[in-house]
Amino acid sequence: HNFLESKIANPSFSQKLPTTVNMKTSTIALLTIIGTAAAGKPQLSINVRDGSFDDLEGLDPTLTWSDSTAAGDFNIEYGIEAAAKPTSDLASLPKKIWGKLSTDVSGWGVSARADFDGVEFSKADIEIDATNDEADIDIHIEASASEGFSVNKVEATKSLDSDGATITINPRYDLDTEEADIVVAYSKDDTSVEITASQDAQSVTFSQQIDDDNRVSPTL
Repeated sequence: HNFLESKIANPSFSQKLPTTVNMKTSTIALLTIIGTAAAGKPQLSINVRDGSFDDLEGLDPTLTWSDSTAAGDFNIEYGIEAAAKPTSDLASLPKKIWGKLSTDVSGWGVSARADFDGVEFSKADIEIDATNDEADIDIHIEASASEGFSVNKVEATKSLDSDGATITINPRYDLDTEEADIVVAYSKDDTSVEITASQDAQSVTFSQQIDDDNRVSPTL
């Protein structure tokens, strides 16, 4: 896809949008709402879709905005991704709305993020992460929430230092497919080896840095 990107330096209407993008009142209203509420600056990107189009229907302008705040020991992040196109239905413009909550619990950095599809708040994709820097352990959980809470994937990553090398152990389990595998990686200087093994398949990837611009990475 061809990709054009334009950043809005100031979310006010004293700055004119390109004349080739004809925005109707509903789109301008959305920009006003987000621009007024935003402490950060919205970003407008324009994707060019594949295919042949007679007019501006081939353009897919998207407005993204995010911000953060703190409440006690919690850090709160939130954002929106919305279509910036002519429509009389403002509720149809949001593509994704998300929020993230982070805090520290007994040496663990814990965060939970929820992604909503548009304004459909009855279900969400959930990601939970826990990191212990002292123990070099990361835990990642993917889940979904609708009528109930369902865990989809679980994985953990443990890093070890041994004789100048870094060894990483990453077991993963998919609860939907009931498939499990483990990734073991070894890295030292310009050489690394990664082994991925499951009940049905195994693979080994060797990686050697030749120079600043070239690396050889065969997989067996």
